[in-house]
Formats: sequence, structure tokens, C-alpha cells
Amino acid sequence: MNDVVIRPLRFTADVEAMRAFLETLGLRSRIESERGGWVDMVTGDGMVALHDAASSSTGGQPGQTSLSFEADKLDEVKDRLEQAGFTDATVFDEAYGRVLSVTGPDDVVIWIDERTEDLYGYKLHDANPDERWSVTPYLTGADEDAWRGFLAALQVGTTVRFGPGPAFGVRLDLTTTEDLDEVAGRVQAARSASGLEITDPDGQLVVVHG
Repeated sequence: MNDVVIRPLRFTADVEAMRAFLETLGLRSRIESERGGWVDMVTGDGMVALHDAASSSTGGQPGQTSLSFEADKLDEVKDRLEQAGFTDATVFDEAYGRVLSVTGPDDVVIWIDERTEDLYGYKLHDANPDERWSVTPYLTGADEDAWRGFLAALQVGTTVRFGPGPAFGVRLDLTTTEDLDEVAGRVQAARSASGLEITDPDGQLVVVHG
């Protein structure tokens, strides 16, 4: 796994329904909370985290997606960000491990969790990610040049797409080399110029690009 991995965080009204939906597409569960309410899922490139909106301490609403990351060595990531001008990068300890907070472009606060071997309170699955799939978030209302600079400072190689919007937002897009007709056979989807357009259990649009 790369040093820094992109990991959109979805606040959801139904963690199990969202997990089943993403597994149908091709993602695989890796770690989940023993008490429920949290699952992170992996692909060949990138991750998606699911968080029960009802238990969110930050006020996350069902269907809301934010941009977050996971990293091996937060101190090195902090140094890279500071050298790139993101001087408020701060590492601190949470009950579940070390976390880095930084204000990214468009004044968006980004959280980066440090990968840990301590699974107290969590269950680890043998995920065997499907290498044909990758997480490729679609950012709306974003300063594209500034975000590309931020991602370069993080040394994230994942594709991120950009589009118009009245304010910054994150859409949970995926990309696959699997035949899109085979994917469409597993889920209700509409074909478009972009790929497959699917409504997820939270009522949000997910686009699968071929």
C-alpha cells in the first residue's frame, strides 16, 4: 500500500447497506469497529470509509462525503506539507491512533489517519482488494490548481476529477477496468458519457468510470 492513500469518508444512515452496495461494485471490507458504525473498504488503489452519521461527533449528515486520507508516517507527511506552505499541519493523538489535521485549499480541513497495527476495538478482514477498481473522487467547486498542488505535496498518485459547483463538495466516484456491462448487471445503473450513474443507499449519485 502506498505511503498516503486517498480515503473519502461517507457519513451514512445505514452502514451495512452502503457496505453491501460497495462490495457489489467491487470494494472489499478491511477494518470495522466491533461496536459497529465504522468500516473502511479497499480497492486496488484508494479506500472508502463509512461512518454512521447518527454517531458522528462532527455533525456529519447522511449522504455527506468528505475528503480524508490514510498514511504510514504522519511526521514525514507533516514535513512535506509544511515545505509546501501548509504551515498549520498538526499531529495529535486520538483514542484510535495518531491523526494529522491541516487546512487544505478552499479552507477545507483535511484529516489524515496514521496506519496502525493496534486493532483494539476493531476487527481486521483479509480484504483481498480487487485490483481492477480504484477510488477517484470528483471534487466540485474546487480550486483545481491548488488541489493538485496539495495532492502533489501529499504524494498521492490517485486520479481526482474536478467539476463545477457553487461550493466545495466531494462525490464518491470509482474507476474500473472491469467491463461496465458486467458491473451494470449487478446494480441498477444508467449509462452516460461518463460511465455508469448509480444511486447509492444514501440517495447519492455514484459514477463508475470505465
